[in-house]
Amino acid sequence: MRVPRLVGLMAVDARETAEARGVLLAAPDRPDFHLTVVDYVVRQYPPPGTEVPPGAVVTVWFDFGDGEGGGGAGVREPRFPHPPTGGLYRELDEPGDPFEVLR
Repeated sequence: MRVPRLVGLMAVDARETAEARGVLLAAPDRPDFHLTVVDYVVRQYPPPGTEVPPGAVVTVWFDFGDGEGGGGAGVREPRFPHPPTGGLYRELDEPGDPFEVLR
């Protein structure tokens, strides 16, 4: 039997697909996996198409790990702080500078 592709499926669909294909699911980042419904699978192991015996466990993750594009799938929010508006700022002289620049 081959492992089905679960990446991109919602949790409820991933559970149904795994059950229909005769494999079990484990989700180390979701202790309440049996209650999870609308979160999307972002990784799985073993990868899709791998030969496994019936009843094998496929591990799925719903969050990216460190360095894997954190922030979630497709969520793009502006980063803060925003750059200052306007042009360049000139550096001011230090007060009491003995070598004051003449302008």
